[in-house]
Amino acid sequence: MYTWLSEISDPEIPAVSILDLGIVRDVVLADDAASVSVTITPTYSGCPAMDLISMQIRMALMSRGFKKVDINMQLAPAWTTDWITPEGKAKMQAYGIAPPIRKAKDGLGLFEEDDIECPHCHSLHTELVSQFGATSCKAMYRCLDCKEPFEHFKCH
Repeated sequence: MYTWLSEISDPEIPAVSILDLGIVRDVVLADDAASVSVTITPTYSGCPAMDLISMQIRMALMSRGFKKVDINMQLAPAWTTDWITPEGKAKMQAYGIAPPIRKAKDGLGLFEEDDIECPHCHSLHTELVSQFGATSCKAMYRCLDCKEPFEHFKCH
């Protein structure tokens, strides 16, 4: 079943699956094997992609014979970029998006991001252009070496 879910791409980053993002929290097959329950956690509260992702999960599983597919939205614990798999981060970079990196800032649990690597030339000589990219989960950067603009998936 996880193989089928791995075929579902994130609508905002098509190179990354919903499993790569870590939003699939649980899959439970009913005793009758005709129904399944899938628990997902949105990357952001109110994420507009969750309706589409839910529909894609339902379609993928029903097309493989499940009569009933329940989608449960789990909000706690809140999704974090720590749940993105190493494969997901590699796919983001290959797609041209700098994956999230996280460095501890202080003992208060705050984090900062430094040295955002250009996904094109791997230079650390980059600058923030805008706190927001095409979606609120990404920021716009520019590489000062290869001059290419790129998005960076922000930590949270």
